[in-house]
Amino acid sequence: MHKDQIISQLIKEKIITISPDKPFTYASGILSPIYTDLRLTVSYPELRDMIASDLANLIAAEFPQATIIGGVATAGIPHAALVAEKLHLPMIYVRPKPKDHGKGRQIEGRFSENDQIVLIDDLITTGGSVLNAVKATEKDGGKVAGIASIFTYYLPDAKENFKEANVKYTPLLSYPELLKKENESGHITSDQYDILKTWHKDPWAWGKKFNS
Repeated sequence: MHKDQIISQLIKEKIITISPDKPFTYASGILSPIYTDLRLTVSYPELRDMIASDLANLIAAEFPQATIIGGVATAGIPHAALVAEKLHLPMIYVRPKPKDHGKGRQIEGRFSENDQIVLIDDLITTGGSVLNAVKATEKDGGKVAGIASIFTYYLPDAKENFKEANVKYTPLLSYPELLKKENESGHITSDQYDILKTWHKDPWAWGKKFNS
């Protein structure tokens, strides 16, 4: 596995940006001292290959029953394609909503009710988008064995959402791992480290306090 190398390059190329003093606002409304734009990884051949190799190994270990790799649109699609190629498995992808023309499909690609599908997304914050993809896949008769992602924040909301949905998910990298590495390497100050830890425990409360 290339975890340390991947984290180092994500920071170096500013794919992950840490900014406790000028936090970012997520689509979910969460105010955060860290921003992750994993869509940029496709622009770095060595990085995307390390990610694909590690995701393929992760899926082979955690979901040996997988018969199809699914990409969650849009950011999960390129990584799903690379992983499917490495595992020599068929691929599908899932849109956020059905097309409003043609056959109105939400899922592209073929699968049967006997297939075991592993969905890949780039990032899991609260889990909303990928769990919507799970619902869409199951609605079309598919069986979702689980979810893999490049990175997860391991936020309380996500843990609760996946528990409620009864879906297994396995990330390649996590926020606690990132924080530990950045602290040990001296890339963040002790004050920044404390801020980042506090945010992780309760992002909503941290955001309210920051704005107060």
